[in-house]
Amino acid sequence: MTAAFKLDKAVILERLGGDEEIYTMMVDMFLQDVENNCMALAASLAAAAMPDLQREVHTVKGLLATFSDDAGAEEAQVVEHKVKQGQTTGLADDIAALQARLREVAGVLAG
Repeated sequence: MTAAFKLDKAVILERLGGDEEIYTMMVDMFLQDVENNCMALAASLAAAAMPDLQREVHTVKGLLATFSDDAGAEEAQVVEHKVKQGQTTGLADDIAALQARLREVAGVLAG
């Protein structure tokens, strides 16, 4: 289990050149898409569509990295590697953990 997500807005803004408007737009997009991302993960897993699942996990990794969630992005990296290698043991738990992480980040961003 990864550490709890803590928002470091200053670091994110620094990466965005201090542009509050872009930051706000990115947060809004994340919040609007979080449930779609979670459903896409679940659907790919349920269909055993490994290329699709790998793509969805890769997307999640990027989203978490965007908001400086290094622990969450690292977790996604591990899951992405498992999927790429065809390792299915514990994959449902891994996907559930990523979904929970996305929702946790969304909760912090919405707060």
